[in-house]
Amino acid sequence: MRLVVEELPVAIMDRRPMEIVERKGLGHPDSICDAAMDAVSVALCQAYRERFGVILHHNVDKGLLVAGRTRKWFGGGRVQRPMDLYIGDRATLAYGGDRIPVKEIATEAARQWFRTHLPAVEVDRHLRCRVVLAPGSDELTGIFSRPSEILAANDTSAAVGFYPLSRTEQLVLALENHLNGQDFKQHFPDTGEDVKIMAVRRGEELDLTVAMPLLAPYVASEKDYFRRKEEIGAELDRFVSALTHEMAVHLYFNALDQAGKGEQGTYLSLLGTSAEDADSGQVGRGNRVNGLISVGRPLGTEAVAGKNPVSHVGKIYNVLAHRVARRLVEKVDGIQEAAVYLVSRIGSPINDPKMAALQLILAAGYGLAEVSEPAAEILQAELDDISSLCEKLALGHYPVC
Repeated sequence: MRLVVEELPVAIMDRRPMEIVERKGLGHPDSICDAAMDAVSVALCQAYRERFGVILHHNVDKGLLVAGRTRKWFGGGRVQRPMDLYIGDRATLAYGGDRIPVKEIATEAARQWFRTHLPAVEVDRHLRCRVVLAPGSDELTGIFSRPSEILAANDTSAAVGFYPLSRTEQLVLALENHLNGQDFKQHFPDTGEDVKIMAVRRGEELDLTVAMPLLAPYVASEKDYFRRKEEIGAELDRFVSALTHEMAVHLYFNALDQAGKGEQGTYLSLLGTSAEDADSGQVGRGNRVNGLISVGRPLGTEAVAGKNPVSHVGKIYNVLAHRVARRLVEKVDGIQEAAVYLVSRIGSPINDPKMAALQLILAAGYGLAEVSEPAAEILQAELDDISSLCEKLALGHYPVC
């Protein structure tokens, strides 16, 4: 492995003059695609192991959620056309002469994700799963038959991770988790899961734009909508204020609303997601594996969700890079902020990247000579333990959106 370690002569993110952070929440169509496709991958891993004792080749990372059609009004609505979830790319359909019910496994895994996370969606009526999986090429599927505990990378890929999260990044994550958390939904059961947050920080001034629909069956009138919006806005203010004592926060909630326009001037939903009629979704267009889209940070371009967890470095390295960055900051004195880059070459063992690079922001009084060796040791230890990470990915222990 070629290792490059460099010091970045810049301030940590919290001290930079501007920052832009976005999160697409649980019910956003892109987040739905990522989470549902990864649930399919986890289900296939389990099925392959139960039947054959090993995880077989699959990459279910070409998911598309096509928006349906609804008609909504104050007090109710109806679904006119269901959403279509396309589950695509490659999977092992048969092994050793035995057929594997991949279509059934994939469909049930996706439907179960909807049941668990989007309670307003009745999967039998509101969702159609269209499985378009086919066998992979002989060359790529052959990787899984090579006698080795550590598989070869089935792609040439680059990944990046960073740590720690800034105050703004932590706030965006915490706020979306709160709005889609059990306590909030108990107090505000009339809110949908399609939360989207955009934070723009300029120095110590923060603009926070939040979108979250209200469920039409709970909203009796336009007056009722704006009354409830005010109550929800007060809860947003309370939660955000508790986390941003030192910043001047300007909060905008459902900014497209316009009083006097009836249903057209309010953000109403029937199923809790804009995929019901307004917005389609696609794997890879949403959050990175740390749950954020941080525009000023190094961002990988891989669609991580749905890739197999034992040979596809597009998934493994993206998660690993964030893990290594966190350990560098937590374990090595003098490292304030770290970005980790990993590059694979197809055919090489996944624990042997062709290049790794560590970009470090150091505390005053520290130099590369003091931190390079312990940083390299941490990276190597994580690579040596990569099988443990792959196992956790196969079990779905690491969310990837």
